[in-house]
Amino acid sequence: MRSSLIYGLLFAILSPIFTFGQVFSLPEGDRSLKVKFELINNLIVLPIEVNGTPLSFILDTGVNKPIIFSLTDQDSVSLNNVRAITIRGLGEGEAIEALSSVGNEFRIREDMVNPNQQVYVVLDRDLNFSTTLGVNVHGIIGYDLFRDFVVEINYSAQHIKFHDPRYYQQKKSKKCETLPLTIIDNKAYLDGAVVLANDKEVPVNLLVDTGSSDAVWLFQDIEKGLGVPDSHYDDFLGKGLNGDIFGKRTKVEKVRIGNFVLEDAKAAFPEMNSFSLIKNLGNRNGSLGGEILRRFNVVFNYHAGQVTLKKNNLFREPFRYNLSGIEVQHNGMRYVAESLADASGVAYQEDDSFGNVQLLLENRTRLSLVPEIIVSTIRAGSPAAEAGLQEGDVILAVNGKPVHRYKIQEVIQMLNEREGKQVRVLIERYNKDLLFSFVLKKLFE
Repeated sequence: MRSSLIYGLLFAILSPIFTFGQVFSLPEGDRSLKVKFELINNLIVLPIEVNGTPLSFILDTGVNKPIIFSLTDQDSVSLNNVRAITIRGLGEGEAIEALSSVGNEFRIREDMVNPNQQVYVVLDRDLNFSTTLGVNVHGIIGYDLFRDFVVEINYSAQHIKFHDPRYYQQKKSKKCETLPLTIIDNKAYLDGAVVLANDKEVPVNLLVDTGSSDAVWLFQDIEKGLGVPDSHYDDFLGKGLNGDIFGKRTKVEKVRIGNFVLEDAKAAFPEMNSFSLIKNLGNRNGSLGGEILRRFNVVFNYHAGQVTLKKNNLFREPFRYNLSGIEVQHNGMRYVAESLADASGVAYQEDDSFGNVQLLLENRTRLSLVPEIIVSTIRAGSPAAEAGLQEGDVILAVNGKPVHRYKIQEVIQMLNEREGKQVRVLIERYNKDLLFSFVLKKLFE
């Protein structure tokens, strides 16, 4: 899968914004609302109803107005007051045509409602993150929620509390640290520092981006001391609104946010032509994404210009790299035939979002319709590429485990378990089954 996401859902909407008095609110007398979310590849996926239709949105501090995309033939959403517009964002492509719709009801659970929400709709079918995340995702939403509430994100428990800012009081704790948060053009920026080499700390100003599954992106600036470390490799970094984003993957000695320090942190230097449609980056030096943010429980208080961080039980987890070089995604459905004797006792871990159809045949064979997982891209010089795997290969099994029994994120973990691990991948190519084997190597010597 294109693992650094999409991992760069750094969407910047530059078209004129018209608010029309939009606001989310809680029922009178309620001071907060707790909402469960799914944490998928460091991204927060929230259930939201749009004009009565249940959809799923990524919570993205890097986006201004909500965007709907990835609509399929099975999706039916009614939208009000539609007109054509042009929107721009990250990626190597041109600005794209979209629709703007106002006067829509956005509802989170029964209690939290905006009856007059503006939303953009992108009709390009290529802009589809469901295939890489393994669950249906219909859009992204950001600033409107952070504008109307104090947003408390508990990454470890996977729930959010939306607090009415009129009543919110910050809890005092020695384990928490509150830092200044600068809001510019409806986006949040945080000061920090990185150490690339020689223990020299370089101050950086970072866009806070919950919609990026990566750790930290840095913009190359030799004069400032932000040069690409010698140990790096070229990589796909993510998918933006206007196309793919490439750059150099590396790690830095330290990332410091306030008094919190993360060592040997995953980092990337994106190619700056991906930012060509963004007219003014100001003093921004990069972005802070979900792979670092998930290590904290975070309170965003845009009203007070503050963010509060508290380490959680994910803080010391190692940073995740694509060791195999394989990116995977769903590619429609396929039939899988299994003997019931062979399948007995198997605990299936199926993704209900994509469905599963099973037929039991007279010879005690189960014929199941399951999601097909393919190699979407492969990194040149990676262990998988050297072993002979190719883009378009259909993955059948990893280390003897049939992949249709697992979620796509679990398959990715199998392919990238640890350095030195031998990985066996059974694939189908031109109606032939082929077995490849390779060893996951160190990325940085």
